[in-house]
Amino acid sequence: MKNPGWPAVLTDGDVTLRPFRRGDGPRWSRLRRDNEQWLAPWEPSPRLNWYDAHSPASYRFVYKSYKKSARQGTSWPWAVCYRNELVGGLTIGNIIRRASGNAFAGYWIDSGHAGLGITTTALALSIDHALTVGLLHRIEVNIRPENIPSNRVVEKLGLRREGLHERFLYIAGAWRDHYGYAITAEEISSQSLLDRLKSHRRRTSP
Repeated sequence: MKNPGWPAVLTDGDVTLRPFRRGDGPRWSRLRRDNEQWLAPWEPSPRLNWYDAHSPASYRFVYKSYKKSARQGTSWPWAVCYRNELVGGLTIGNIIRRASGNAFAGYWIDSGHAGLGITTTALALSIDHALTVGLLHRIEVNIRPENIPSNRVVEKLGLRREGLHERFLYIAGAWRDHYGYAITAEEISSQSLLDRLKSHRRRTSP
């Protein structure tokens, strides 16, 4: 099996991860264009200007790329949905099998849906799936130190901060430092990230 664990639909409560669909283009374009100021500081700059790079026409190329990489077994590109509405994206990418069993997780969320726990739930679902059904051993997440909300997401799930990757990605005209976080299959063998997250929420709820 070239890409174990894919395709998959993962759900917890109001949050669902599903493969992107051809018909997601208009909604994806609107979200990405509306969230330029929210997303652009943290993502590698597109070759085109942001507006053109996130047009419905551009989505056709993005969708083909998603389909190709999933078919080749190098990524799992999920649409993040809240109450059945597309609100973001999450990709387990750069999948390396055999002795490494490693992959990277990256994600984005509509600013209007930030702070609702959607991203944290989605990341927990994806990592649990990757390290069990997906037969991967290690997931990495790299985040700019200045991106406080995104750092909180991985810290809430208990991912280890392994260090600072200096000048790691070229973003917004410069090479930017990133914190490197990681988790392995052994670390969720006794308790899944989703169960860990639910326990945390029970402890901290009023």
